[in-house]
Amino acid sequence: MPSIAALLHTKNDALRLGRCLETLYACDEILVVDHGSRDGTVRIASEYGARIVHVGPGDSFQQPPQVDLLEWILALDPRESLTESLSASLFAWKSEWMTGLTVNSNSAQPTPGESKSSDASELPAFSVFLREERVGGWGRASAAQTRLVPATWTAWHGHLPVHQPSAIALRGELLRFAFP
Repeated sequence: MPSIAALLHTKNDALRLGRCLETLYACDEILVVDHGSRDGTVRIASEYGARIVHVGPGDSFQQPPQVDLLEWILALDPRESLTESLSASLFAWKSEWMTGLTVNSNSAQPTPGESKSSDASELPAFSVFLREERVGGWGRASAAQTRLVPATWTAWHGHLPVHQPSAIALRGELLRFAFP
């Protein structure tokens, strides 16, 4: 069964972090990269069993060796939470992978019954839809965002993976909260 590490970058996110961490039960590990928080962010992350990497001001974050032990990274913002349907989709994805669901490199679509490839360049990326809290209510982003990537992924835009147009959309949504 593939393992998933949730990856979050934080800085003074104590008011919203617990809501995010509470929804990550489909993940095998939580990695919080803290950028010098001065509130209770690190304490809250620790209470949820997250592995914490401290990054100082001006330091660039290099992917720690601990992530290399896992197969997949689910990149999130601390303002985001998984819906129950997205968590269920992640559990189903992990289960299907276990039964031989792999990637047909010609179509980038899951194909049951093929042997699992060990070449990371042939692994797909997966995307999710995002609903954002706004002053007037909830709005949905127009396109899915690439968020679940192999641990060997090298294309990042800030703290999130670069959008991959061929990414396969998972069922369920991420909720991005504007207010703590």
